[in-house]
Amino acid sequence: MTKQVEKVDRVIIRFAGDSGDGMQLTGDRFTSETAAFGNDLSTLPDFPAEIRAPAGTLPGVSAFQLHFADHDILTPGDAPDVLVAMNPAALKANLKDVPRGGTIIVNTDEFTPRALTKVGYAADPLEDGSLDGYKVHKVALTTQTVKVLEGHDISRKDAERAKNMYSLGLLSWLYHRPTEATVAFLEKKFAKKPAIAAANVAAFRAGWNYGETTEDFVVSYEIAPAPMPKGTYRNIHGNLALAYGLIAASHSSGLPLFLGAYPITPASDILHELSKHKNHGVRTFQAEDEIAGIGAALGASFGGSLGVTTTSGPGIALKGETIGLAVSLELPLVICDIQRGGPSTGLPTKTEQSDLLLAMFGRNGEAPVPIVAPRSPADCFDAAVEAVRIAVTYRTPVFLLSDGYLANGSEPWHIPDVADLPEIAPNFAAGPNKVLEDGSEVFWPFLRDPQTLARPWAIPGTPGLEHRIGGIEKQDGTGNISYDPANHDLMVRTRAAKVAGIDVPDLEVDDPSGEAKVLVLGWGSTYGPIQAACRQVRRGGQAVAHAHLRHLNPFPENLGRILREYDRVLIPEMNLGQLSMLIRARYLVDAVGYNQVRGLPFKAAELAGVIKNLIGSDAVAQEEKAGV
Repeated sequence: MTKQVEKVDRVIIRFAGDSGDGMQLTGDRFTSETAAFGNDLSTLPDFPAEIRAPAGTLPGVSAFQLHFADHDILTPGDAPDVLVAMNPAALKANLKDVPRGGTIIVNTDEFTPRALTKVGYAADPLEDGSLDGYKVHKVALTTQTVKVLEGHDISRKDAERAKNMYSLGLLSWLYHRPTEATVAFLEKKFAKKPAIAAANVAAFRAGWNYGETTEDFVVSYEIAPAPMPKGTYRNIHGNLALAYGLIAASHSSGLPLFLGAYPITPASDILHELSKHKNHGVRTFQAEDEIAGIGAALGASFGGSLGVTTTSGPGIALKGETIGLAVSLELPLVICDIQRGGPSTGLPTKTEQSDLLLAMFGRNGEAPVPIVAPRSPADCFDAAVEAVRIAVTYRTPVFLLSDGYLANGSEPWHIPDVADLPEIAPNFAAGPNKVLEDGSEVFWPFLRDPQTLARPWAIPGTPGLEHRIGGIEKQDGTGNISYDPANHDLMVRTRAAKVAGIDVPDLEVDDPSGEAKVLVLGWGSTYGPIQAACRQVRRGGQAVAHAHLRHLNPFPENLGRILREYDRVLIPEMNLGQLSMLIRARYLVDAVGYNQVRGLPFKAAELAGVIKNLIGSDAVAQEEKAGV
């Protein structure tokens, strides 16, 4: 039977099933195949916080969405074109997102009366006509996988587990994905269990063959590679990119990297990754708690290393006092906050942007800290390098605000040339820096660089550089303990001036027509949805500008001027308006917030509608003002 091949420019696939069905592995392998093929891509893993959520229940559903295309894309997609549902819970939890006419592939073996009742289905949706508006492919994935593996020396339970590889093989055939890398991956992953490896490879190949031979799938789809600038690429997750950025900055600065961290979702993968790189001079310390983790990192910075700590919002709450100590000591320290839903323990596996004000103000006293935020998974690399540059150059703790969406999501990454990385010079103190009136030379630990206002960084044990350390206020220059009111005022203002004077690039504005009246201002992971929404609005014939902040403290010097150039400013955030509050307070701009805290990224179509409404209302207001 000759099957039809249809060329399409993009597709969005969502794999969904129980947490134990291997949906994250399946999605990750399909993503790797897609990256190897050369498509542009963006992913969105979505899974429960429980290690093993209740099987067959709606809260226990794990999903992985992948958007890939033959052109530049920015988001994992608003709605899946294809839903692979491994059980009734997966179907019910995700059906609302699938547009009419979409494709649904279901594992019929799991649609038992008990499983249907568990999620509230009164009747089997595969039989009652409720799915008539979709292209439904009923596949007995479990039965067919077990049958294929009858000759393998594995248990029935292990055979059933391989159904995710059967489905991966089927989808790989359906979208012309390469298969060699997945076979090699399985053989390596289960190298110590050759029977399991062979069974998974057999299931994967059987799924591919099923697609090739069954009459149920008469069309397969081809998505051409996306044109990209020349270079070497790889698929990368945000946390991995962040870890690589820290290592690269360690090499650029010549400083050994020390990570002091306590495991917490969704930051733990950074600890896991950095622990693999002792050959790059990386030392990792899994502390007993969050306070010990940052304390060790600050101690490492005092000792001349690049001190880093990783956590999420609840951990930042615990680290606050030590961050204040780092502000007072004026030592480099990078604090990576991989934000998640809050407050308290909140939504550990869901994304949010609600730690901005915590990073800005969450310490006692006047304790300003620079803040850097990446905008995409790959951009986490550059943001990490930038955070280290600021920390080392200005002798200050720096916040790096990523989030769960960036941490777990992935995209192609153009691997940079090491020679192109910025030089980061620690410039350790080498000897005395002050000549007293009697002609003697001494070392003053708080005598500042006139340009950066950074104090000297002295390695403990260096002869002649002994100095006091601690959290009590220092005297300007000498570093002696001081309770003098005027000195305290001077030190507070100096530390604030140091942060305010950090050299950050001007903000760039994407305004192709130059005629936009509305500016959409964003930060962090909202970049993709905002930019995709702006593209949709422009395709509809309307003008809109977009600017995205990497530096949130200090703001770029030209931000105020840019804000005043537009009639309206829209700020979408996954919080209740934290950047909006800062912009209104600093620049007296009547910014319009669009805010959601659903644990999910924005949808581009949703934001496009908001932008169009704002442009429309602004046009009406202008007409009324002109008396039209």
